[in-house]
Amino acid sequence: MPAADSELIERTADFIRQQFLHEGSGHDWEHIRRVWQVARALARHTPQANSLITELGALLHDVADWKFHGGDEEAGPHAARQWLHSQQAPEAVIQAVEIIIREISFKGLGVPTPMSTLEGELVQDADRLDAIGAIGVARAFAYGGHKNRPLHDPTIPPAAHDSFESYKKNTSPTVNHFYEKLLHLQDRLNTPAARRVARQRHAFMEQFLTQFMREWDGQDVEASAEAEDKP
Repeated sequence: MPAADSELIERTADFIRQQFLHEGSGHDWEHIRRVWQVARALARHTPQANSLITELGALLHDVADWKFHGGDEEAGPHAARQWLHSQQAPEAVIQAVEIIIREISFKGLGVPTPMSTLEGELVQDADRLDAIGAIGVARAFAYGGHKNRPLHDPTIPPAAHDSFESYKKNTSPTVNHFYEKLLHLQDRLNTPAARRVARQRHAFMEQFLTQFMREWDGQDVEASAEAEDKP
């Protein structure tokens, strides 16, 4: 990679680190760093991918996220353009990063979200891998707490949102998020490498939910008491 490209990536990483260092919803600098590292690794094994666009897309994918900007889907692409323009990035690179940010989000179970570029596919896979597994569980509850959502409410069933507008308005308990999004992500990955990683992370989430429901209803305590009563 040319030195100028590496310097732009490092400046962008510093810029994003300062913005997201103390963010508390699960969309913090460490999330972005992990997505950046995974996307970079996927790009290394995808020779036809543009590494500069992949890394910038990963670093900027959550900048001015619509979830924290009144649902404005263009806030992120606009913020990325402002930053990259200030760094004299080529217009073609700016446009490619804008496309990634515009297309990357999950928009509801009933809404397809294909990426139109190879670099976008790599960044989307990296972002979705960070939404599942042990870290995905932790991030889901961090976001739910940030939004003052209950952990679980058995009277509120999960919803299969068939539009982005419906998904954006969703305020359901955190456990519902697993059934409305997280448990479906392994089937919406683009690359074989990401799908291989996702299998173990997906299985962990299923185990977590099984244990969560056992504890929610006290089934584990009941089973333990019954076992103790047996001669």
